[in-house]
Parts: sequence; C-alpha cells; structure tokens
Amino acid sequence: MKTILCYGDSLTWGFNADGRVRHAYDDRWPSVLQAGLGTVARVIPEGLNGRTTIFNDHAAGADRNGARILPTILTTHAPIDLAIIMLGSNDMKPWLGGHAIAAKQGMQRLVDIIRGHDYPTDEEAPEILIVAPPALCETANPDYGAIFGQGIAQSKMLATMYADLADEIGCGFFDAGSVAKTSPLDGVHLDAANTRAIGRGLEPIVRMMLGL
Repeated sequence: MKTILCYGDSLTWGFNADGRVRHAYDDRWPSVLQAGLGTVARVIPEGLNGRTTIFNDHAAGADRNGARILPTILTTHAPIDLAIIMLGSNDMKPWLGGHAIAAKQGMQRLVDIIRGHDYPTDEEAPEILIVAPPALCETANPDYGAIFGQGIAQSKMLATMYADLADEIGCGFFDAGSVAKTSPLDGVHLDAANTRAIGRGLEPIVRMMLGL
C-alpha cells in the first residue's frame, strides 16, 4: 500500500467559508482522494489553517511556518511514497510574502527539504506533486478583503510559476484552479463542492505518479 502525505493549509484542513466551520470529513479533498484510490493507498491529511510555505505568522497559537514543521511531519509519517503540497494562498498576505514569486521560492525550499531530509528508514525521498491553490477572489467580507484583496492578482500567477518550477526541478504539477474556485463569501476558502472537486481532479495524476 502506498502512503500519500497531503501538506497544506486551511484548504486541506477543510475550512468552510459558509459559517466558519469545518467541512464534513467526507467532503475534504484528501478524503475524496482516499475514497477514489480505495485500498491501494493511504492518504494522510496534514492541513493547518494559515500555514505558509516558509514565512512566520504569529497571529495564531500554531506554528504556521511550513518549512519549519515539515521535517517533523516527514519523520512522523515515514515512509512516504508521494508528498502533495498545496500552499501559497497565505503567502499572499501583505505582511508576509505578498507576492507570487515569494511563494514560488518558498515552494522550492519545501521541495529541497523533502529531498534532503534524514528519513528514519532506508526509503528514498518521496515523489512530489506541487499543487497551485485556486486563486483568491473578490469578497465583500471586510476582514478577508483587507487581508487578501491586494493579493488577488498575485495569486493568479501561482499556477504558472508553480508549473514552471515543477518542470525545472522534476516534480508533478496540478492546478487546483482548473477544477475549483474560491468562494466570494470570504475570497479564500472553498465550498463543499469545490473541495471535493480537487480530490477528484487529483486522482488521475496521483495514480500516474505512483503507477496505480
């Protein structure tokens, strides 16, 4: 059985823009991916609200720096056959990266960590699938609009930048924005239908990368 790590932020955790609650377990995209793959793989969801690629954000009690936490996660769940990384939306916050190029550099760092990690067993580093999150959108929500509004245009660049990066460094790539759109309720998160769509959209490329 293959092991798949899904490393992401609130879109992976399952934050529901409608009511600020968590999506039902079966609606979250890692769960949908697991259901599609069945017993040939074990899908591990590792989503944290507000997680960035490499930036510190102390506005919450959890450590949101994806680069700092990743080595612990890799050791905890080893051996891993495929790491799926969907991060970058929170990097658009103006007091953090604020630009798509910052998220691209952060994603490069995460790939380097995965490939250079000291794994506890003799397995090779896992395959890596870089996923561009759906672009941010306009919202009437005053808080989210103030936080992410200036990052909408930058977020639309992530798919192209991530695709180029994946090609340069030999990773898989998937544009989640090709199957899902963020909700105008807050401009960042997904409704149940769109988060399910990401899980379904990922299944073919995951099967291809793992030879399933």
